[in-house]
Amino acid sequence: MKAFLQISILILFIQCGFGAWAQDSIPSKLKFEADFRFRLEQDWNSRKSDGTFRDDRTRLRYRVRTGFTFNDGAYEVGVRARTGNLRKQQDPQLTLGDNFAEFGTLPIGLEKAYFKAEWQLLDFWLGKNTFPFAKSNELFWSDNVYPEGVHLSKKMTFDSSKFDFVDINLGHFLIRASGKSLDMDTYMQGGQVHLSMMNKQLELFPSVFYFKNMPNRPDGGENYYLDYMILDGGLRFKPFKSVPLRVEANVYHNLLDYSSNDSIVDELKNQKSGWVTGLKYGGLKKKGDWVFKATYAHLQQFSIVDFMAQNDWARWDYSSYNSPDGRLTNYQGIELFVGYAITDRLKFKTKCYFVDQLVPNGSHRETGSRIRFDIDFKI
Repeated sequence: MKAFLQISILILFIQCGFGAWAQDSIPSKLKFEADFRFRLEQDWNSRKSDGTFRDDRTRLRYRVRTGFTFNDGAYEVGVRARTGNLRKQQDPQLTLGDNFAEFGTLPIGLEKAYFKAEWQLLDFWLGKNTFPFAKSNELFWSDNVYPEGVHLSKKMTFDSSKFDFVDINLGHFLIRASGKSLDMDTYMQGGQVHLSMMNKQLELFPSVFYFKNMPNRPDGGENYYLDYMILDGGLRFKPFKSVPLRVEANVYHNLLDYSSNDSIVDELKNQKSGWVTGLKYGGLKKKGDWVFKATYAHLQQFSIVDFMAQNDWARWDYSSYNSPDGRLTNYQGIELFVGYAITDRLKFKTKCYFVDQLVPNGSHRETGSRIRFDIDFKI
């Protein structure tokens, strides 16, 4: 019955989108969207903390998303559904033949449902929506994690050859409601100043993120709670106006002191900093475009919140604590990315990862290697 209702919701979105599209009075206000991804993924050299290796793994995966937005000038309502494990916010992809009976139905959930208003004084949205802060990668926050709460922003543009705009962003997002007072909830608060200069040749987006009452493991497997106060220094720089080359950098530092927390092992108590550097050439805006990118990451255990960030780089997860979520901190590694736009809507992407653990959880450091081939189609 539950699967039937989920599929019925997805079909209803599609019918509403196409039905409204056919009406002459609606198209300017209602926008329908849908996309499909197919992925071939290979993992190897995945060593566990006890020194044994996980079996090499080949997976065929896919994802479908569909939704619509209704924009009436100053106001907007948006809804989007996706396939995916409902307990795994970091990863909407499904694996072919993975525990859905013999050609059974698929899990579907809502990833976005929000109300947005754009005013001269202040813009805001309420509900569940895209991560609203500027970022260059998914190493702090996954693109597949959609926070729910309240977001406020104010963007100021300048008629100047030096300054393009300043965008101020504030947000309060609930992760787990306690059913008691607000200070007992698990939540994240964020603030960011996004400054763009010289026609986006230089972008700075310093940020601060406060996580309150966070479990050390997701999905009920926790044995203690802790807070994070993370400073994020973000930068994007284009050295040449006529060359599509961009340098990206982020520096993370958690300001909180865990030295008196007896639940954290001594080797990890000061593991609170991280950095990411990337070099990107090209883009995938239209047919025939290429993009090449190399990224290096060095993220200590408490420099970010691991189950809110990407889970792409390795097979490390919380499955031993009955959670499908990834635990991608306490590592260093590289990502190599190549993409090609076959058409304006059809794109091919390849990503390759090599990861090593920083501080071992057992007798050996964990490792991992992975390559992915994606075909993305967007309506």
